[in-house]
Amino acid sequence: MIGDYRPGTTWMHRLPAGTKLVALFAIGIATLVVRGPLASMAALAVAIVLLIWSTGPTSFLGTVLRSLRGLLIMVALLFAWQAWQSGWPRAVETVGDILALALLATVLTVTTRVDDLLEAITAGLRPLRRVGLDADRVALTFALTIRAIPATLELAEETRRAAQARGLERDPRARLTPFVIRVVARAHDTGAALHARGVGD
Repeated sequence: MIGDYRPGTTWMHRLPAGTKLVALFAIGIATLVVRGPLASMAALAVAIVLLIWSTGPTSFLGTVLRSLRGLLIMVALLFAWQAWQSGWPRAVETVGDILALALLATVLTVTTRVDDLLEAITAGLRPLRRVGLDADRVALTFALTIRAIPATLELAEETRRAAQARGLERDPRARLTPFVIRVVARAHDTGAALHARGVGD
């Protein structure tokens, strides 16, 4: 979901990033406070409408599949477990809340630039400087994390292809060991670059 911004002119695109972050936070709390399957289905319906409005009907399905593909298996297993342990209403409520929040987070990412999100986070944290929090460093941490996720996925794919070229795609050590080494090496290089620029002294 990260970095999947799509330019547009909808009112969701025009809302300030900080407003959308606060709204997502408030809705997240509301899903925990307001109980019941009907409330979950209502939140899911609102999330679907907002996502269709933000992406357009033609791009909606592709956006949903990209944003939820990592959750689908977990959600299916969770639904089955909750239905068995606590009944259908509880399963519908739990899964509905998760899907609604995931889709609302997707609305945030497709309508907001990453840089705008980071600026909003930095601005929101600046009042905490009085208690010793460095808002700029927190924003830098978010930025590094956002950029590290696709880079790590790229390393995983490169390692997989390298193992496949050597005929070792079924050997977990041929994929896991080089991948871990490369991730650690990249983290070390990033730390050295930040230190060279005076960050973290």
